Amino acid sequence: MTVHKEKRVIPHRPEDLYALVTDVRSYPVFLPWCLAARVREENEEKMVADLMIGFRLYRERFTSYVNMNQETLEIEVKYADGPFKYLQNSWKFLPHENGCEIDFYVDFEFQSRLFQSVIETLFSEAVRRMVYAFETRADALYPRIEKTVSKKPD
Repeated sequence: MTVHKEKRVIPHRPEDLYALVTDVRSYPVFLPWCLAARVREENEEKMVADLMIGFRLYRERFTSYVNMNQETLEIEVKYADGPFKYLQNSWKFLPHENGCEIDFYVDFEFQSRLFQSVIETLFSEAVRRMVYAFETRADALYPRIEKTVSKKPD
C-alpha cells in the first residue's frame, strides 16, 4: 500500500486548477511518466480514461472512472482495469486568500510485488516531480494570484 496525502496552497484560482486536472488528454504533454492518455467517455460529471505510464522498460495501461463535481470543485478517481490491485485518488480545490488550497490524496498498490517495491523506493521523488509538473503547467496556462500581505495594526 502506497499512500500520499498533501494540502498546499497554489497561487491560482480553484476553477483553473480543477480545469487543469480534469484535462486528462493533456497529461502526456507535461506529466512525467505519462506516455499517452485517452478519454473513452466523458460528460460534465463523469469520465472513463486510459493512461499509459512508463518507467524505463516498464509500460502499463490502466483505466479509471473519474467523477467530477464542478460545483464543489472535487474529483474522485476509482480504478477500473490495469496493473493495480487498487487505486483511489481524490482532489479538492478550496478557495484560499492566496489562491487555492489543494487537498490531494492517492492510495494504490500494484499487483506485481516487484514493481510495487520499486515504486515504493522512488515514490517520494515521483510525487515531488508530479506536483512540480502540475504547478509548472498551471503557471504556463493561468495567471498567478498575488499573495495578500496582512498589515500589522498600528
